[in-house]
Amino acid sequence: MAANGARFHVAECGAADDPLVLFLHGFPEFWWAWRHQLPVVAAAGYRAVAMDLRGYGASDKTPRGYDPYTAAADVSGVIRSLGATDAVVVGHGWGGFIGWSAAVLATRQVRALAAVSAPHPLLLARSGQPKAVARTAWFQLPILPERRLLAQDGVHIERLLRDWAAPGGRFPDAEASRRYRAALQVWPAPHCALEYHRWFARSRFRPDGRKFSQQMRTPVAVPVLQLHGALDPAISPTATTPPELVAAPLRHEVITPAGHFPHEETPELFNAQLLDWLRAI
Repeated sequence: MAANGARFHVAECGAADDPLVLFLHGFPEFWWAWRHQLPVVAAAGYRAVAMDLRGYGASDKTPRGYDPYTAAADVSGVIRSLGATDAVVVGHGWGGFIGWSAAVLATRQVRALAAVSAPHPLLLARSGQPKAVARTAWFQLPILPERRLLAQDGVHIERLLRDWAAPGGRFPDAEASRRYRAALQVWPAPHCALEYHRWFARSRFRPDGRKFSQQMRTPVAVPVLQLHGALDPAISPTATTPPELVAAPLRHEVITPAGHFPHEETPELFNAQLLDWLRAI
């Protein structure tokens, strides 16, 4: 579907007139990351839709547009293109970063926010675990990270998923590894995916980054659920949002024994938390 000057691929479950829940995946995934949630949320009476973010999957891979302003407008536009006035936004990782951004920059379209393994953007820089910080620094290099993601049939993508999952777990299994490796092998998907990381790191020294930080000090005015895996090697599960940044009910839950991908590693526990919160709002 068309939104904000680009075309986006979506996967949908549920009736068109049910309340909309829009799922935003993280790096290095695509809409398929929410396969365990879409039918369950739809069965609970919601219209569950997962989109491929700009640059990922079957969505357009534009030369620019990997900043939170464009991404928030993408989310807002997709919600309107789906025929809805607003949606509960569920975002994981960078999808959660975009969800937080949309809750401030596109307030009319975000009815509530569930941020998964995604601290508030103002806390992200100091919430990263050492391995994730080092990897983000590596992603700032030109060309080399893209080549690494493409090399050896994408084996580095599988290693990244395994490194960020809970130690000793079964994620990613063979199918998840195959799908995520294949999705990020389509050029320029690796470059587009890394541009989100690069904007965040480089904008901290530019006027647009300072402007974004200032805007994100506006308290989020909708209910927020923060879900973290207790064994997340990428983001500290103790990265709680201070009350002054959320002027609405804020709930923080930690899922054991999940890592950075609780929606895929422990989907039953994740779904129970998500549905309980959805019913409460």
